[in-house]
Amino acid sequence: MTRSLAEMFEYNRWANRTLIEGCRGLDEATLGTRVPGVSGTIASLFTHVIGGEQTQVLRTKGRQDEGELTRASPFPGFDELARLAEETGAALIAIAAQLDDDATAALPWQGRTFRFPVRFFLTHAMEHSVEHRTEIKVALGHLGIETPDLDGWNYAAAMGYGQEG
Repeated sequence: MTRSLAEMFEYNRWANRTLIEGCRGLDEATLGTRVPGVSGTIASLFTHVIGGEQTQVLRTKGRQDEGELTRASPFPGFDELARLAEETGAALIAIAAQLDDDATAALPWQGRTFRFPVRFFLTHAMEHSVEHRTEIKVALGHLGIETPDLDGWNYAAAMGYGQEG
């Protein structure tokens, strides 16, 4: 089962990489745009996607708030964003590949401690990333800018799956 879960995070890393690479040419004005129906500027959504993944990695270890990117973080540029996405993506894959289904993590919050299944943080990381990558694509589509297709079939092709025979 953990190999299947790890594959989901391999897709997630591929989708982040593909969207980041497909958007490298965006100018500062476009990155600063917020369109109706999305929760932030394009730049803040990019930082929020990767920062959210950084946070979930930390939470699997019972930690948080250690300087990860947030919506309020300055846009780090595409090179740094890509580096952080690769680093965090690899960490999520490793956590998923080695996951003990019964593992828990204790998170301190406002003087109290709350216990969560580690698998929840992986679920949240995946859902959160898909949601905000979609917002980026919607915002850019609203501006008439074509974005990469992040469909699973394109991931399969990139991985060399589906060979005839």
